[in-house]
Amino acid sequence: MLMIILLAASILSGCTSFLQKENVNEPGRENESSEINQADKEPMKLSNKMNLLLIGVDSRGEEDSRSDAILLASYEPSGESIKLVSLMRDSYVKIPDYTYTYSKLNHAYYMGGKELLKETIENNFGVEIDHTAVIDFQGFVKMLDAIAPNGIEVNVTSAMIKDMGLNLEPGKQKLKGNDLLSYVRFRHDGQSDFGRVDRQQEILISLKDQVMDEFSTPAGIARFPEVISQAMKYVETDLKLEEVLSLGASFLVNPITDIETLRVPVSDSYENKTYEHAGAVLQLNFKENTEALKQFLQAEKK
Repeated sequence: MLMIILLAASILSGCTSFLQKENVNEPGRENESSEINQADKEPMKLSNKMNLLLIGVDSRGEEDSRSDAILLASYEPSGESIKLVSLMRDSYVKIPDYTYTYSKLNHAYYMGGKELLKETIENNFGVEIDHTAVIDFQGFVKMLDAIAPNGIEVNVTSAMIKDMGLNLEPGKQKLKGNDLLSYVRFRHDGQSDFGRVDRQQEILISLKDQVMDEFSTPAGIARFPEVISQAMKYVETDLKLEEVLSLGASFLVNPITDIETLRVPVSDSYENKTYEHAGAVLQLNFKENTEALKQFLQAEKK
């Protein structure tokens, strides 16, 4: 999966530690209730907070693509943490004006781009999104090489090496660019997309120290505007450069101490289902997931 969390780490630089909020659930666990309980609520506006939809797309410049990673980042300039929500792409959601009404969440991007995906998330989960940012495979590799030119150490399995055609030995390896892209996109094991979420979080943990080292010195601070300007070349966003620079300055002045994470659907709140028009999906209990998301985003850090 395209590691869109890299986009969060590079644009919203200044992270110093990671707090696991929600453990990734074992695949195949089913919720006893299969009823689609759609949340019919007005989007909630979080005062003094900005909600940014981060979208990684499965393309290398092609016009038609699907959202390969979908995250919601919530940031309050005066706070000490960023909240990141991983929205599983196979979540079975109601898509506005769609023939079959429901389909996978990532199908919304394929049908109507970032605007339809944004509207779909707002309607299904009752959260208001202020801005969007999109990056594809090419942008991911270039940004990764810029931020971590010496690579990131990960544990590579024999299954990953065979499936992705990596010229490596099993065990701890430092991966760069395209090889790291292969690592985070791997899904052919018992964890499937749930494993991808694990690896997204793993890479963010590794990146945070490098990002902090880059910008914590006087020389790094001086280079900050140039680095952000270069990074923005690989991102499609409705944020203006000056807005991103202002956000970055907020991080430098008020360093972030934690990244709290949540996965939607949360544990025991979905069923594995298959529909002819959509394939294998995660059928959500919307009431439970919407409430979990609301509590997560609104909760004050203790």
